[in-house]
Amino acid sequence: MPIVAKGTSTKFEPAPAGAQQAVCCDVVDLGLLETQWGPKHKVEVRWQSEHDMSDGKPYLIAKRYTLSLNEKANLRHDLEAWRGRAFTEAELAGFDLEKLIGVNCLVNVIHKAGSKGGVFANVVSVMPIGKKTAPMEIHEDYIRMQDRETEPEPDDTREASAELSDDDIPF
Repeated sequence: MPIVAKGTSTKFEPAPAGAQQAVCCDVVDLGLLETQWGPKHKVEVRWQSEHDMSDGKPYLIAKRYTLSLNEKANLRHDLEAWRGRAFTEAELAGFDLEKLIGVNCLVNVIHKAGSKGGVFANVVSVMPIGKKTAPMEIHEDYIRMQDRETEPEPDDTREASAELSDDDIPF
């Protein structure tokens, strides 16, 4: 039986625009990525929104940052706004981003059209939640990127692959 690859159509639902409560559910180390200023170490902070998608799960909102606490860095700007205070000199020596997981905030989201169509939810600001606001919990179905496993190949597939030669591949 042939295995046929097809284009897929997904119905991506961007998070609603506007200010909304969110909880940080993940911090993903993206490693060195090429930018217009050369390679930069990037991270992605992910939040779950207070709003639910049509499937009942919370919207996932993310923002990429250069891994830097330089005074001009967006990461530092957003973290200081989120915390409601500037970093101390000791914190600037090294701040563990894992501490953000489970921390609530308000994110302000705007919608922007993508260059190839579609609408994307972009975090433009992060603020602390009000003192009387009940904190959100991370949705029980969320699995952090570092804990996700890729599907291993079945053992018999590995053995069959080893037996193939270049002459067996039709392209």
